Amino acid sequence: MIDLSSIPRKPGCYIYKNTVGRVVYVGKAKNLKKRVSSYFTKTHHDKKTLALVQIIDSVDFIITNTEKEALILENNLIKKYKPKYNILLKDSKRYAYLQLTKEEFPRLILARKKNAIGKFFGPFTSAQERDYIRQYLIKTFQLRTCKHLPKRACLRYHIKLCKAPCIDKTLEKEYDENIKKTSFILSGKTNQVTKDIEKQIKILSEKQNYEKAMELRDQLHSITNLSERQTMERNKNYNEDIINFIVRENKVYLTLFNIHKGMLLNKNEYVFDYVPEFIDQFLSQYYAENNIPKEIILPTNPNTDTKALIESQKGSKVRFLIPKKGEKKELLTLVKKNIELQYFGDEEKLEALKIKLKLNESPYVIECFDISHLSGTSVVGSMVQFRNAKPDKSNYRRFKIRTVEGIDDFAAIAEVVRRRYYRLKKENADFPDLIVIDGGKGQLSSALEELNNLNVKIPIISIAKREEEIFIPGRSSSIKLSRKDKGLQLVQKIRDEAHRFAITYNRLLRKKSLYD
Repeated sequence: MIDLSSIPRKPGCYIYKNTVGRVVYVGKAKNLKKRVSSYFTKTHHDKKTLALVQIIDSVDFIITNTEKEALILENNLIKKYKPKYNILLKDSKRYAYLQLTKEEFPRLILARKKNAIGKFFGPFTSAQERDYIRQYLIKTFQLRTCKHLPKRACLRYHIKLCKAPCIDKTLEKEYDENIKKTSFILSGKTNQVTKDIEKQIKILSEKQNYEKAMELRDQLHSITNLSERQTMERNKNYNEDIINFIVRENKVYLTLFNIHKGMLLNKNEYVFDYVPEFIDQFLSQYYAENNIPKEIILPTNPNTDTKALIESQKGSKVRFLIPKKGEKKELLTLVKKNIELQYFGDEEKLEALKIKLKLNESPYVIECFDISHLSGTSVVGSMVQFRNAKPDKSNYRRFKIRTVEGIDDFAAIAEVVRRRYYRLKKENADFPDLIVIDGGKGQLSSALEELNNLNVKIPIISIAKREEEIFIPGRSSSIKLSRKDKGLQLVQKIRDEAHRFAITYNRLLRKKSLYD
């Protein structure tokens, strides 16, 4: 069963791999948790999805800041891995650029590729947004749209949508100024444009040139109202690597993002033992076998010898940046966020559970019991174990009920709890930090009685399915947690896994009895 516990409810891309580690599908989602879970909880009717789900062995993910960033990343990952179950995305209207042509009176046109002369902006992830911005800028700055300059003014001039430089060459300076403003806005420098226009309006008003001042005022209003901004990839003509890490319990958790000319292509994850100069050792080993980019962004500065070694391997200068603010600092933070969610996202759930249940320690090892039968026949029990909020299938156990006839969940729970902890006590093995019973007060009382008989002291709770209430020994009323509570979500997940494991064993016994 695929472990979905570490997948966050954030935008990003999910990557499905088969048993040999080959990428078979790449997808994007606004909510990774919800999207990935749907593959394994819903009934799929199309044959392609059914076939895909059957071969998925593991799930990887990369979080992004926005859904649009995920869209661009998805396109890049698909082009890189060419997964069997993806349609290979090709350049289409969705990923086109806007181009300011290099002409006597430049035009703002749509461009599929960056192979012409001019200035390019994009690619845009939304065709609707791109077309809206283009039309808005053409209208605001009265840019020409004709492919060839006509010999006389057209209708667009008469309805004040174009300055008509075709009939008045003296407009070249003013037209160039409007092209400059267009370029600044497409580059995200809107504030600079508005400040310049405000200064010009003030000067024109002082000179009593009110007609021209009103024209600029209309431009200013249009620019201010242009709230729907274009989303572009980072416009770089060189490669970057972004490296961040977290050190915990003498281990280093390090992630490296490969950025190819502004496009996030891949992430690499490493876990290794901590040593004082681990960053220098990592950089030396990694770049001895991998391409060296022009720029390496890190949270800490490597030593001079390491820098010199990497530059000698590349044969040219390499920039080592340790940003304190700005866009590159945000990228470093994004890498760190990926590490936290990948490796430490479950710690929040355990801490939340510890607080809600008032435990002395976080329940690192949790064991959960469930009973399954069909009208009192083929009665079985299951026990699943979770370590650090993840299933430890090597310690799953199943029980064929020996002492109970018919429907008696209380007695059945008592039997499996007695058998489990009698054996652990006899073998002098470690006990779990928390026991979870699938059921209500009755099941909890039966399990607690067996623990008392064995003189075993382990925190124990039960969870009832209907209202998702949690019962604790010695407390008359149940605990009702919010459905969004991370502690409750963890208990539900463990309970559901115990239920699945019990039903699987029950079906196996029924099948055997039918053969008999």
